[in-house]
Amino acid sequence: MYAFKITGGRPLNGTVPIKGAKNAILPLMAAALLTDEPVILHNISYLSDVITMSGLLASLGASVTHTPDTLVIQANQITTTTAAYEYVSKMRASFWVLGPLLARFGETRVSLPGGCAIGARPVDLYIKALETMGANITIENGYVHARGPLHAADVFFPKISVGATHNTIMAAVLTPGTTIIHNPALEPEVIDLITLLQKMGADIRGIGTKTLTITGVSKLHGAIHTVVPDRIETATFAVAAAVTKGNIMMTGARLDLLEAVADTLRPSGIILTQTDQGLRVDATHAVLKSIPITTAEYPGFPTDAQSLLTTLLSLADGKALVTEHIFENRFMHVPELVRMGARIQAAGNQSVLITGVPELSGAIVTASDLRGGVGLVLAALAARGESIVQRIYHIDRGYDHLEDKLIALGANIERIPY
Repeated sequence: MYAFKITGGRPLNGTVPIKGAKNAILPLMAAALLTDEPVILHNISYLSDVITMSGLLASLGASVTHTPDTLVIQANQITTTTAAYEYVSKMRASFWVLGPLLARFGETRVSLPGGCAIGARPVDLYIKALETMGANITIENGYVHARGPLHAADVFFPKISVGATHNTIMAAVLTPGTTIIHNPALEPEVIDLITLLQKMGADIRGIGTKTLTITGVSKLHGAIHTVVPDRIETATFAVAAAVTKGNIMMTGARLDLLEAVADTLRPSGIILTQTDQGLRVDATHAVLKSIPITTAEYPGFPTDAQSLLTTLLSLADGKALVTEHIFENRFMHVPELVRMGARIQAAGNQSVLITGVPELSGAIVTASDLRGGVGLVLAALAARGESIVQRIYHIDRGYDHLEDKLIALGANIERIPY
């Protein structure tokens, strides 16, 4: 295994590219199963999760071709509709092949999912939606076995679920009749999936509203699509600039995808400027100020950025309450921040109270999940002295060559065996 060795205290300055969003690439890859023609995806980051999904699609019989910036998927010779435990146990998003395989082939077996241990994240909403559309679903030996045929239906989500929205949309586009999805997720990554499906010939209306109307078509064709930039990677480098008092230009980044995070940075005097090339974050004259945060579904504050702002607030002037409404176990990084000198205490089941300190100090800390691990990297970049961040395989799931990008900005970081 590997760890990051980081000596903090250096302002980060320079330019860094922002690639396609992990949370968009994975459902787009699953959508390629809906056609036998090539689906070409540009602006790809080759994260470990993308490699896992590539392996899963190849195990089904799809052709998956990688170039430095592009992924070409063709599912014209599918040999099995069983998504094996070997892949799905590593990454929850692998479960999203359930909808497209069922819609196109009429039957599928998909292992129950794995991924970061940040909460229960049950798949009951996925299953209930497909059952509403006529699927016969049983769970046997750790696999969800779904059989069609599907029919059009009104699908109501009692709570917003990005994954269930992805899955149901992909099932509905090949299902005869008109399916209406009520209370879908509105995240940019969901909109990106719909955009690709429309390029493939899907009939989807109501984009960006609380009601999606999908009229099934008999066949979808291939398409070429550029993946939406990663708003969480953008937030990561924005916070990196903030906690190190740096000035970072993020090429390809979009401020409109990040407004909830931007609103927490501006009170500290951090300047965010959208340009034709991307987004600049200038924190050279910032004085970090505490501001309360409550995570919520888009367009609210993203749960994936909560750990990043927890680090920032640890260094801010004043006290701030951070409340997590999406996942119940998303404060596992907090004890590690406390090891670095942060003053954070529990404030109920799903909240912590952060009292800012003048500086953090280096320590050996352990990443327990993807986003919490990156929060620890940010803390180490700002801290006095040397830190070791262990179990960085979590971070590799969502960041492509993170240390190389940070080194280019002036960070003292290296990947070491541990």
